[in-house]
Amino acid sequence: MKFTRRLLLKVSPFLFWRGSSYAAASPAEVPLPFGADFPQLDSLAVGDWWTKKPKGNVAPPPMDVPREDVVAFALYTHDRGVLKMSAQLYPLKPGEPREARLEFQRDGAWTEAAKVAVVFPGWSAHFRIEQWDASQDVPYRVRHGEKALFEGLIRHDPVEKEVITVANMSCNSSRTTGLRPEIIDNLKAQDPDLLFFAGDQTYRHTEHTAGWIEFGLQFRDLMRDRPTIAIPDDHDVGHPNLWGENGKHSAIPGNADGGYMFPPEYVNQVQRQQSWHLPDSPDPAPVERGITVYFTSMRVGGVDFAILEDRKFKSGPSGKIPQMGPRPDHINDPNYDPKTIDLPGLQLLGERQEKFLHEWGQDWTGAEMKAVLSQTAFCGAVHLHGKDKERLLADLDCNGWPQTPRNNALKEIRRAWAVHLCGDQHLAVTVKNGIDEFGDGPYAFTSPALVNTIYGRWWHPLDEKPGPNPLPGSPLPWTGDFHDGLGNKISMMAYANPPDIQDEKQRADGYGVVKFNKKDRKITFECWPRFSDAKEGDKAQFPGWPITVDMAANDGRKVAGYLPELKFEGAANPVVQVIEDSTGDILYTVRVQGSSFQPKVYAPGSYTVKVGRDKPEGSTLTATAETDAEKAGQKSITL
Repeated sequence: MKFTRRLLLKVSPFLFWRGSSYAAASPAEVPLPFGADFPQLDSLAVGDWWTKKPKGNVAPPPMDVPREDVVAFALYTHDRGVLKMSAQLYPLKPGEPREARLEFQRDGAWTEAAKVAVVFPGWSAHFRIEQWDASQDVPYRVRHGEKALFEGLIRHDPVEKEVITVANMSCNSSRTTGLRPEIIDNLKAQDPDLLFFAGDQTYRHTEHTAGWIEFGLQFRDLMRDRPTIAIPDDHDVGHPNLWGENGKHSAIPGNADGGYMFPPEYVNQVQRQQSWHLPDSPDPAPVERGITVYFTSMRVGGVDFAILEDRKFKSGPSGKIPQMGPRPDHINDPNYDPKTIDLPGLQLLGERQEKFLHEWGQDWTGAEMKAVLSQTAFCGAVHLHGKDKERLLADLDCNGWPQTPRNNALKEIRRAWAVHLCGDQHLAVTVKNGIDEFGDGPYAFTSPALVNTIYGRWWHPLDEKPGPNPLPGSPLPWTGDFHDGLGNKISMMAYANPPDIQDEKQRADGYGVVKFNKKDRKITFECWPRFSDAKEGDKAQFPGWPITVDMAANDGRKVAGYLPELKFEGAANPVVQVIEDSTGDILYTVRVQGSSFQPKVYAPGSYTVKVGRDKPEGSTLTATAETDAEKAGQKSITL
């Protein structure tokens, strides 16, 4: 069977779901939905769940709530005329309706727009509304039964705004229970246009429904009235680390052999609860064992975000490279050669996502700027792991390995002049990635852990010296150019080391805010401590931030020549693509500003330039690079 987007839209909420979702089916009828070998999975939300009491001092919130509160929260996105919303319900009792309703308020009156089944296991409900008018703010409410409801606002697409603001968050420790008012209050004041949760929304591991509801209670007052991107990481699916290796089964402790250790049904439940509401994937076919995919793109206010799955296709290290540390993914041998672990055939994003990223970078429909979102960093910008004396040379959990596919991914990001946003590392950093030379790749921002009781990390060079080209004026001692433990080139711009991981106010907990200025084509990275007061302004941020960079500087290659200055007639701000004729390599595809643009190139030779309104599909010209910009001349392009 060929998987098309239309087919996947029909079946994806129900993949690997057993039993009816309506009132005729009681959850007690399927007490072990993941099989008899996995009774621990989602145990607080299956079987006679109402008789089960969470154990321990850091237990999740109770699942048995007043029935008017059973709609816990909802999260949504909208793009290209489609609104998608996922509502998370508390577990339902026998005899209660297995359906949820979505209503909109227009002209002062509430009307029902959709009615859908509540999906078990997981107790989520998924709404899809086509022909959505993104120009209007629309109040909504999700209802269950007679009394239960959750209300919010579908915001219009803020294309009129000069600056689009993204909250960049990850790693929300479940060991600190309760609400997060110190974060919520700040973010309400900062009022982001988009929420991005990069992974590890919960550390409940085998109790995802309970953990996901706990997360939702903590952040629902932000999610209820703005679009939200949530992508699961290793802890969300119950792993210590994750190398998905195209969906195969992982069979060893630590999972470094690659694959998933829990049944596909559980993995798909996690992905459905967290990511079903994302825009449709352009390539929705499941990977091995029927595990679904969600990589896609989404536009908010003229900024186009590629949403990647770092882990799903990545090769596991065990059995593929020699073990050079206490475990297959940790390297401590100071004499090892990083080139010996960069082997042919090892995957990072995988061919499907590389193809997606390549095509996404060339389509600027509805976009003025671009960014890439994923779980973790394309480098190992960490020296100390776990404790402030435990030095680790290289960690294969990060996207710095395998190095060749890491470089290939960064080249695609660079071609779109995009920045990279992520989390996972429990250490906030802003770096400029290097591919062939220091500084020739895109900027990247790793957010701090929202709440970090799990694992401390520090940037601390062994010689305690800055690298070459340290950041001028930085209050931090160790900025500049470095090789990470995998041999990758990075330029450290800022880092937020925790002074004391035993003190929650000194663990460097916090979150990121990223501002895309469409008028100036600049991106500002902000890094806020968890217990800061945003009303105090920039002085309340971690030292070293904010950092503002130019969009064009995401391509940091040294200029070797110029092509003719292009003069545009018939339309402004077109898309320009430059191709090196000798290699066929696309140097970049970007939306330029104004009625003229002079392409820069990085080597002598002949080049092809393509120009179009939203894609490079219109006029084409060829030219030879000149070392003098004026000698390159001018060309008129009619659009």
